[in-house]
Amino acid sequence: MSGTIGGFARAATLCGVVALGLFAAPAVARADTLRSAMADAYVHSPLLEQNRYLLRIEDEGVAQAVAQLRPTLSFVTSVDRDIVNDTTTGTANLVAEWVLYAGGSRRLSLEAARETVLAARQGLVSVESQVLFDAVTAYLNVWRDMQVVNVREANVRVVTQQLRAARDRFEVGEDTRTDVAQAEARLAEARSALAASQGQLEISRELFALAVGRHPGALSGPGALPGLPRSEAEADALARQNTPSIRRLQHEVAAAELAVQGARAAYRPTITLDGRVGNTFESPFPGGEGESGSIGITLSQPIYRGGQLASLERQALAQAAAVRAALNLQTLVNVQTMGDAWARLRIANAQIQAADQGIAAAELAFEGVREEASLGARTTLDVLDAEQDVLNARISRIEAQTNLYLAAYSILSAGGLMTVEHLDLDVPGYDPSAYSDLVSGAPARVPSAQGERLDRILGRTGRD
Repeated sequence: MSGTIGGFARAATLCGVVALGLFAAPAVARADTLRSAMADAYVHSPLLEQNRYLLRIEDEGVAQAVAQLRPTLSFVTSVDRDIVNDTTTGTANLVAEWVLYAGGSRRLSLEAARETVLAARQGLVSVESQVLFDAVTAYLNVWRDMQVVNVREANVRVVTQQLRAARDRFEVGEDTRTDVAQAEARLAEARSALAASQGQLEISRELFALAVGRHPGALSGPGALPGLPRSEAEADALARQNTPSIRRLQHEVAAAELAVQGARAAYRPTITLDGRVGNTFESPFPGGEGESGSIGITLSQPIYRGGQLASLERQALAQAAAVRAALNLQTLVNVQTMGDAWARLRIANAQIQAADQGIAAAELAFEGVREEASLGARTTLDVLDAEQDVLNARISRIEAQTNLYLAAYSILSAGGLMTVEHLDLDVPGYDPSAYSDLVSGAPARVPSAQGERLDRILGRTGRD
């Protein structure tokens, strides 16, 4: 395994050298880096903004569960008209209710709501990881396509020179019309491939704008490979335990199990404390007014609900089983994804080394064939084929470089490490607990410093 990691390091060095060679220019200091692209994607992502608000919806679920534990106070008024006795009676009451005991269902609902919030936070981390990985993919695609365009432009120049040489030799009788036609056909093919590469670059630029929130400028290259797990076994452990998808489902399992307990708690009695204070007004009889007040305790015990309670319990059990199955499936998917990324990393590393050897050999062969052609020992087609071999080898290396970086960042994503915190990106931090801390106690809508702070959080766009 140490040899494999050493190979990764050598590949990263080679990638850096090529990137410097291709993009060295006075504007490099201001060129887009991969880290700046990821940072901009994080800051400008409407998907992250949406999911931050979705998390706040779950935070309010905790506040509502807390409110269910508290007493309620209501003002109730009514007016009745007795058309037989021609009297009007009005009542005004303050009614207080407090559920003292409900079989523990409300406490279980609160715990389940908290688990749901924790699951939603992990869902937000998953979205963050996807946003960053999409930015990496978009950046690498533009970087790849820019290099391919450069290589194909060079190829067009070389083939153009070969065509001129073939025409010159035709004029002096050294080449045939067939040689010239072959060069012309190869030039047309090279120009067509260049146009296709330029079109692909424009497509990648638009996808970059979608992923990052702006169009790319000059690219400085992806730089060194990110820090990776030391071994495939360590990567496998991260895929099983550290990913936000696994943690989200673990919290969902906990919430589902609490829901089962809540469904069973519905069989138990409910004890309610209630009080009422009011006034009665009667007209036209004088003296028909009076004050009243009462306090009492009510116990209710479900006996028969038509099978509803049993159905709710079975439904909760099925839901819990389904979420546990989803957790098991997600674990398998994560392990497969990590194994796939690790294999692609090894493949890309081997392809880069092979491509380097192929480029060196193809360039040497091209020089030899061109020299032999000048002496009449090779045809124009032989020279064009040799140049095509050089082109193919260079493009293969560019694609292998891109695949190497994509595989490396796929490993981070599959291991739950594709986050702003782990990558240490220079972006404004977002605290998912800030809103929860303000509303988890179910505050009333009253003017206060806390209320003003809540208003500020609600007024933000999510790009905190």
